[in-house]
Amino acid sequence: MEKHNVTVLNEFILMGITDRPELQAPLFVLFLIIYLISVAGNLGMVILTKMDSRLQTPMYFFLRHLAFTDLGYSTTVGPKMLANFVVDQNTISYYFCATQLAFFIMFIISELFILSAMSYDRYVVICNPLFYTVIMSQRVCQALVSILYLYSTFVSLLITVKIFNVSFCGYNVIRHFYCDSLPLLSLLCSNAHVTELIILIFSAFNLISSLLIVLLSYLLILVAILRMNSAEGKRKAFSTCGSHLTVVIVFYGTLIFLYVQPKSGHSFDTDKVASIFYTLIIPMLNPLIYSLRNKDVKYALQRIWKKLCNIFS
Repeated sequence: MEKHNVTVLNEFILMGITDRPELQAPLFVLFLIIYLISVAGNLGMVILTKMDSRLQTPMYFFLRHLAFTDLGYSTTVGPKMLANFVVDQNTISYYFCATQLAFFIMFIISELFILSAMSYDRYVVICNPLFYTVIMSQRVCQALVSILYLYSTFVSLLITVKIFNVSFCGYNVIRHFYCDSLPLLSLLCSNAHVTELIILIFSAFNLISSLLIVLLSYLLILVAILRMNSAEGKRKAFSTCGSHLTVVIVFYGTLIFLYVQPKSGHSFDTDKVASIFYTLIIPMLNPLIYSLRNKDVKYALQRIWKKLCNIFS
């Protein structure tokens, strides 16, 4: 069917990760393991930071929401991607595609600003320790998280409605393994310049503003650390930021590689690998990074483990 013909689509076909039959089974097993580790790690982090009385601080409040967003967007993409490995045709219904896009955008934007809020939290605890409990009070933290969730929901609904209120052509093959905004834009029949402009403006604002908060926070942290006379104080300050800084570098590095590279440098296979990394690998890595590098989380895990052993012994 010619691309200029307008039709009512009931479903889309996802190209998936690979069209090679011999890779379907190994990739299914690999990504199933990655997804299960991600779910266990992030769900465990949410429960741990909620239950343990020693983890009731702003840092772990934001960490809980980071784990929630990781769990959210990996689950938005993961199960459908896994199902497509074992079916003959990788189809997704029109409404499920719209739902997947909306939730994915919401969770990704939330993650960006939660990471920037965590950077600001680390700045306050190192540079203004005497006023930390006042500046980062429970009410302030809850307000910040509520605002960013409302904002991310607004943006995700706006973009999803703008895309799915426009007519699609007969060609319904999405060059991706999930419903993302850019592959969907290429399927629109009518002029999509306004929608493209909205996506560009919000994407640039979200990435740049959240990254500026992160960079400014860590610049001020670095200045404060360099002014410290005590080597022990410097070590503690670096250890306070280590886990979060690792997560920030991995997440923003992947997004910048995916979206900021020149258009001529974009490759479908390269973009798929980068998308797999930030939709499945990063949500798996984040709880592992915080578990391995954070003594409070390690001790909390040990306390929970001892309690469970006592219960079942």
